Amino acid sequence: MMRFCRIISNLLLTFVIASCADAKVRHYVIETVAEYPHDTESYTQGLFFVDGQMYESTGLHGKSSFRKIDIETGKAIEKLDFDKKYFVEGSSVLGGELFILTWESRVAFIYDAATMEYKSTWKYPREGWGLTTDGKQLIASDGSATLYFMDSRFNVQRKVQVTFEGRPVGLLNELEWIDGKIWANVYTSNEIVIIDPKDGKVSGIIDCRGLLPRALRRPSTDVLNGIAIDDATGKIYLTGKNWPRLYEIRLVEKK
Repeated sequence: MMRFCRIISNLLLTFVIASCADAKVRHYVIETVAEYPHDTESYTQGLFFVDGQMYESTGLHGKSSFRKIDIETGKAIEKLDFDKKYFVEGSSVLGGELFILTWESRVAFIYDAATMEYKSTWKYPREGWGLTTDGKQLIASDGSATLYFMDSRFNVQRKVQVTFEGRPVGLLNELEWIDGKIWANVYTSNEIVIIDPKDGKVSGIIDCRGLLPRALRRPSTDVLNGIAIDDATGKIYLTGKNWPRLYEIRLVEKK
């Protein structure tokens, strides 16, 4: 219900992002390069690569998990399951440690990134949503227009408000650091915003409408959410919550 209320408050802004042309902001559509199976039981919250290996965190009470994924089959090679009281959110790796956020529980888990062995549980000061890293610090969203830059023990070093034409862009969800910018899913929309981490200004908008064909949608199919880049190849991947497909994509700039 809380997320639904935030959705309503952000609808007008979403329409502005989708329709408004700004010479300073680049607008893109996507082109599918390849597609792979994706587990329709995966309510995707976090998606990323480390050393060519894909990882995914999934949400919902009683179904939350963290997975090491075989990209060719979409199946989990290794899997951590969480107690039903936790709704797992974003995840990322920094300094040899794996960080996993939760939503309303406001706790975060730390694991050894190489072995996926549990290390510790930490109090987290806000709702966990998306999580990524620039290789030096963690970067988190909380469903608002604010991004938090944190050290490895969740101490905020700085924060920025994400804006488009001076207006805050709320409902920022899953995050990924790509070529010095932050890509963010805007929850419930078909758009990804590209954010300058220095000042929070949106420098690009990606229109992902039609990525998952209607023929592949089922009653359980949920929204676009999940952005990952394989730094070894430069390939970018997108998926969604309970989607049957993972897509390798490339951007095509609108003229």
